Amino acid sequence: MYRVASASEYLVITGLGITDINITKKAWVLPGQSWTKFDVSPVNYTFEVQAMSAEKLPFLLPAVFTVGPRVDDEPSLLKYAKLISPHDKFSNHVQDLVQGIIEGETRVLAASMTMEEIFKGTKEFKQEVFEKVQLELNQFGLLIYNANVKQLVDVQGHEYFSYLGQKTQMEAANQAKIDVADARMKGEIGAKLRLGQTLQNAAKIDAETRIISTQREGEGKKEEIKVKTEVKVYENHREAEVAEANAVLAKKKAGWAKEGQVAEVEAEKAVALRDAELQKEVERMNALSMTEKLKAEFLSKASVEYETKVQEANWELYKKQKEAEAFLYEKEKEAEAQKATAEADLYRRKQIIDGDLYAKMKEAEGLKALAEAQGTYLRTLLEASGGNYGALRDYLMISGGMFQELAKINGEAIRGLQPKISIWTNGGSQEVNAEGGGSALKEVAGIYKILPPLFKTVHEQTGMMPPTWMGTITNDSSQ
Repeated sequence: MYRVASASEYLVITGLGITDINITKKAWVLPGQSWTKFDVSPVNYTFEVQAMSAEKLPFLLPAVFTVGPRVDDEPSLLKYAKLISPHDKFSNHVQDLVQGIIEGETRVLAASMTMEEIFKGTKEFKQEVFEKVQLELNQFGLLIYNANVKQLVDVQGHEYFSYLGQKTQMEAANQAKIDVADARMKGEIGAKLRLGQTLQNAAKIDAETRIISTQREGEGKKEEIKVKTEVKVYENHREAEVAEANAVLAKKKAGWAKEGQVAEVEAEKAVALRDAELQKEVERMNALSMTEKLKAEFLSKASVEYETKVQEANWELYKKQKEAEAFLYEKEKEAEAQKATAEADLYRRKQIIDGDLYAKMKEAEGLKALAEAQGTYLRTLLEASGGNYGALRDYLMISGGMFQELAKINGEAIRGLQPKISIWTNGGSQEVNAEGGGSALKEVAGIYKILPPLFKTVHEQTGMMPPTWMGTITNDSSQ
């Protein structure tokens, strides 16, 4: 039978005449041979790997891996045909296999890196995971065609990335506020500096212009006066005397010098006054600039301190929440431990009670067996004694040591009694016996003789005294 595989499939033939397996696209299948097809198109596996960093911070790593057999390598294709192709590539078996390898390598790699290294070096982390997973998949003849590791995700109850994002946002906002304040400060200071420099340059140019104008006016007047004086001197040379002309000329020169000096002094004073005014304006502008700068610095510091306090308060709240969760978890574990201890104690007591019950049952069985044996023994003895219960009783008392025990008990009972024996003698009694041995008074005399020792003995043993009408017991034993 001639078999042909489709473009994305291969034939696997084994059986008669084939040592291991034969992988081909088309072939004749002979009797005694078995064949099957397997698809080599890659499959997408999507899952979330839960791992933990070196700081013991858990996180989720969503990933999509496109995995399929390595079709350009015949040994890898043989491994895939032997190990994976008997199972459906969409089955849980294959998916669990691939997912287990990826999760294992990802967790091992994540445990050796800090959260900051994983977050900043996502590309390197993805490449290392790709390489390590590929090494494990090579033994199954599988190849990773594409691996897409998505953004890291927080595990519920561990919002590390959320807090990190909030921290970055707050840092960026604070830095932006600082930059805006710095730019505003630089702009205002620069504007004030430019305005001050403009006013200074304008005042300087104005002062220089006035000085030059005053000098030119003085020089013009001086030349005009000089020409007039020369003309005057020439016209009056003949009319006035040389001495008068010299005196007038000296007087005029003194006036001209005075006017020139006054003009120069006024110009200097005006320049100094304007310079003082401009210096005062510059100092005022510098003071305003320093005030604005200090305001901007204090505002920036206050904003930064406020944001810092907010972050510290959030951190304290987070720590207290975690401490409360840890305390609750500890109490739950203690309750579970107490429950397990109670169950173990209950089981132990039940076993002890069961053991005691079993012992009592065995003891009852033993007593029952002993009673049955003793009944059999008594019936045998009764038959042997011919049904004589008296003889049986005497035999049991003798064999059980009953008589010995009774003798022992009687001996113990009278031990320590120390009986008192009183001997009374009466000489008169001998005479009575001698005179009337068979008379009737013999019995009466005998009774009266035994009364004193009897009363004495009763008194010593019990402490009782005889009635007074019968007699009184004294220390003299002869009474």
